[in-house]
Amino acid sequence: MNILRFLLYPFGLIYGILLMLRNKMYDWGIFKATSFDIPIISVGNLSVGGTGKTPHVEYLIRLLSDEYKIAVLSRGYKRKTKGFKIADDNSTVADIGDEALQINKKFKNILVAVDENRVNGIRKIKKQYPNIEVIILDDAYQHRSVKPGLSILLTDFHKLYTSDYILPVGKLREFRAGASRADIIIVTKTMRPLSPILARDLNDTIKPLSHQQLFYSYINYLPLRPTTLTDKNQLAHKISSVLIFAGIENIYPLLDHVSRMVNYMEYLKFSDHHLYSERDLNLIREKFDNLLGKDKIIITTEKDIVRLICPQVPAQLADVPLFYLPIEIKIHNEYSKEFNNKIKDYVRKNRKDTTIH
Repeated sequence: MNILRFLLYPFGLIYGILLMLRNKMYDWGIFKATSFDIPIISVGNLSVGGTGKTPHVEYLIRLLSDEYKIAVLSRGYKRKTKGFKIADDNSTVADIGDEALQINKKFKNILVAVDENRVNGIRKIKKQYPNIEVIILDDAYQHRSVKPGLSILLTDFHKLYTSDYILPVGKLREFRAGASRADIIIVTKTMRPLSPILARDLNDTIKPLSHQQLFYSYINYLPLRPTTLTDKNQLAHKISSVLIFAGIENIYPLLDHVSRMVNYMEYLKFSDHHLYSERDLNLIREKFDNLLGKDKIIITTEKDIVRLICPQVPAQLADVPLFYLPIEIKIHNEYSKEFNNKIKDYVRKNRKDTTIH
């Protein structure tokens, strides 16, 4: 692996320098970064996937949606459509992508939109929905054409950006120095509880700048949810074994959590944002049929179930106990009040009166 990194390093260096020059063009004002007269919160990372962007967007929605009219704007990764599109009850993964669809299904009181051109997307939202008071940008850290009012950078506790490398050597989309643009840095997927010693070590490792604040979040797993009514009965019995399948970047927190629930499990890992083919479904079914144990079930993620059920469970899995495991993000108690207040204060101070007289 070290030899491969050595061989790839020149390519990563060239890639990183080109991105650095692009960022400098924005910093120097040669490329235009558009500001807007509405609170805009950007959530993103330096690495390629796996830090929990969408669950953190959902945290912000829960935090703000009781007081403000919110829009979430993403690019709609892997969708089949182009341009600006508003999510509705009939939207599919092909229309708006899996992450936007997941948010749209969970939160009926907000606006969800997709546009690969974030500037255009924001302008469309402001024009068509003038009552919107806050816009949250999902996965927009590298979209320098928009100047957010508050920028949140996520980094995985198990793979901090400070110890990662630029593509293709590592997983970073840009050099580590890009972290300086963030107002808030969140170390995600930390353990519970978070010891003061570990928090201090993380602070010493990341070394937030004077304008930055460092916070820590963890995954809170919610109860298993069945995909059909008949699956509910399965949970009344002691589960003997589990087949897990997931198309997410980092599957290890899921495996760790489920391993505490059962004595035996097997898993199938697919690529991030994987769109399941008939061959994949047949493989999942075959693995389940061959799984040891009588009281056995299949578990997948909330993100995967959105891609899988369109709108019904596929025939290959229609007669098996298929569950998904919802998650939510929590900020550690000793930091949550400060984090929540920082978000709310920013929105309150920058919100315009959108009341139409």
